[in-house]
Amino acid sequence: MEEGVLCEWTVIRSLFAILQWWGFNVAVIIMNKWIFQKLDFTFPLTVSCVHFICSAIGAYVVIKVLKLKPLIVVDPTDQWRRIFPMSFVFCINIVLGNVSLRYIPVSFMQTIKSFTPATTVILQWLVWRKSFDWRIWASLIPIVGGILLTSVTELSFNTFGFCAALFGCLATSTKTILAESLLHGYKFDSINTVYYMAPYATMILALPALLFEGPGVVEWLYTFPSVVPAMLLIFGSGVLAFCLNFSIFYVIHSTTAVTFNVAGNLKVAVAVTFSWLIFRNPISAMNALGCGVTLVGCTFYGYVRHLLSQQPQEAPRTPRTPRTPKNKMEFVPLLHEKAEDKDNV
Repeated sequence: MEEGVLCEWTVIRSLFAILQWWGFNVAVIIMNKWIFQKLDFTFPLTVSCVHFICSAIGAYVVIKVLKLKPLIVVDPTDQWRRIFPMSFVFCINIVLGNVSLRYIPVSFMQTIKSFTPATTVILQWLVWRKSFDWRIWASLIPIVGGILLTSVTELSFNTFGFCAALFGCLATSTKTILAESLLHGYKFDSINTVYYMAPYATMILALPALLFEGPGVVEWLYTFPSVVPAMLLIFGSGVLAFCLNFSIFYVIHSTTAVTFNVAGNLKVAVAVTFSWLIFRNPISAMNALGCGVTLVGCTFYGYVRHLLSQQPQEAPRTPRTPRTPKNKMEFVPLLHEKAEDKDNV
């Protein structure tokens, strides 16, 4: 009886964790798009900077004030040698995401972001000379095919927004790969990641935001009719961006790796659906098909990775012979893995 109750509670907890993760993710995306499109606040660098500031404050409150998470202590030298380069890539990743959201619909932007598994594999193969099982390569075919179909049939295509989203995928992949070497020895969760990286990202972005967007922001403050509600919405999106990171921490600890992967792909479908209901951007049947194929490909990719991670190694030939892998491959990318280095500021 007790085991049944415990099992039911585990299912309910996992479902709640996934739903609140979806909720915060959709809210951040929709609010950012609303800020760019409806409020005419066309300043992605400034919006990103606000998100970094809110996230830095939120992480400090959670770790230092509320003590909900223990602080992972990082040597000051390592903060500049390891954390700062990661923060730079982290900053570029978030900025490119907001820039793409400024110019292209949420549905198109989210579909392109699903290209990240492919860019991660290709980067590791080209730059780091890593080899992969043929099943990994096969799983990328529907992802690439779906992205191509979506791009060709996108009715609101914008070259600049498309390039920003595509380079955002490269930045995400680079951050994922660099985390293996730069953060080696530190078991960061999402909250500690934000605690260390958000302040550096704010330092990196503050000056460019001031130089490139400062005059435009000042003009907007003087000309926009309802400044106070609009500013509350902008800073509210920053608070929700931090809450999204906290929700990622919660969902990681409440679900299995397979559930997390499937939920992550379904999250994209939920975001696309809600964005269409709100903004009514035109979506053709072929465009929707391309998006669907991409999401199915991402799910298949995650499934293949899970199978490879569960694959037993070859037994040793003699007691004195070290156990060796079945093949030389297996360097599987960290993307969509049940690890706590994810962030969505």
